[in-house]
Amino acid sequence: MLDILLVEDDRDLAATVIQYLELEGIRCDHADNGLMALELNQRNAYDAMLLDLNLPRLDGIDVCQQLRTEGNDVPILMLTARDQLKDKLDGFRAGTDDFLIKPFELQELVVRVIALTRRRSGQIKVLQCSDLRMDLNAHEASRAGTALKLSPIGWKLLEHLLRASPAAVPRQKLEQAVWGDDVPDSNALKVHMHHLRRAIDGGIGHPLLHTVPGYGFAIKETAP
Repeated sequence: MLDILLVEDDRDLAATVIQYLELEGIRCDHADNGLMALELNQRNAYDAMLLDLNLPRLDGIDVCQQLRTEGNDVPILMLTARDQLKDKLDGFRAGTDDFLIKPFELQELVVRVIALTRRRSGQIKVLQCSDLRMDLNAHEASRAGTALKLSPIGWKLLEHLLRASPAAVPRQKLEQAVWGDDVPDSNALKVHMHHLRRAIDGGIGHPLLHTVPGYGFAIKETAP
């Protein structure tokens, strides 16, 4: 099931969208202002964000810009009643991936959401948490300036965890990211996470890779 964050201050519209998405098998959290959106996004790993342009407390452009500055690559579909070129250009500069003009058809919204969740945003090229850095263009990872030696699977796991950081990622999502529906055996993820932990935290500094019992793993500066 896809996990989506809807950021919309029109409660009637939000209720309609949430109900329709759930009928389509898409789980949807809701924030009615920009600051709440940032808080929810920190606590959860979403497959995409539906972000209204005009929001109280912090507008959609500022929310989008802050997420991208922090290295968050959640795909963002910006919802707006403005059909002006300037507004679209401002949104794309801030890091949104697509626009949908209000009023919109719910069927089109679902199609756009599914298309977005098939890829992560191309806006982010460097992922970072504390002194752990991953350069996607150069295909290099380092901790405190020391290059990390990662296997191809270790690289995929680290990228997936850093994209979600500081939120935890369920074990099933990590397995699917690496092996799809063909997971080798029940211990495969455990073994690769052990090697990844040694590469990231092995005598370099304070631990960044944390196990969330009964759920999955997270990369963050303090234990969940």
